[in-house]
Amino acid sequence: MRTPTTNTTSRTGVLAMAATAAALALTAAACGSSGTPAAPAKSAHPSASMTEPAATAGTVGTDCGMIPAAGMGSTHAMMTDPVVTAASHNPLITTLAAEVAKAGLTSTLDSMASITVFAPDNAAFKNLTAHDMTMMSSTAELAKVLKYHVVAGHITPAQIASGKALTTLEGGTLKPSKMGAVYEVNNAAVTCGNLHTANATVYIINKVLMPMH
Repeated sequence: MRTPTTNTTSRTGVLAMAATAAALALTAAACGSSGTPAAPAKSAHPSASMTEPAATAGTVGTDCGMIPAAGMGSTHAMMTDPVVTAASHNPLITTLAAEVAKAGLTSTLDSMASITVFAPDNAAFKNLTAHDMTMMSSTAELAKVLKYHVVAGHITPAQIASGKALTTLEGGTLKPSKMGAVYEVNNAAVTCGNLHTANATVYIINKVLMPMH
């Protein structure tokens, strides 16, 4: 009678070979995945979420959210244009740009370097008294009023808070201050400020300032 030793040995060999193959496969898989983990995929548009916050960093005032977040008139777009051109696209101060053009000051202000403009918003012009509107109907007087809103140099919020008087292009002085969290110049509040154009720093204010006569 034939003994089963040979078949048993054969089966044992086959099982051993299969175990060896499986071990080799596992080793190869482990080697293939043992490198440094791949870095997370980068955003397809890394600048999309950075551009606008960078442009609006450092602004002061409660109405900055009313300025478009992107496109024409946005804080980012203002940085590429001189001050009057930039104002003409900002929906809060288009009246100022129109008044500057009426006074013949557009090229003057757009060509000046390093200035600060305290820019009355559109509502401020609508709230002028009849007397003020009559007085400003004169081109010379209008130019004088508008120049009273312009200061040489880039004025910072800290300089406004310091309270040091500012000399204007008109020749008069402005009295800046900070009351609590509100920045002011004379009796007008800054509603959105420390905006930047190609040649100026802009503070939007809620009143038209009148020089001493």
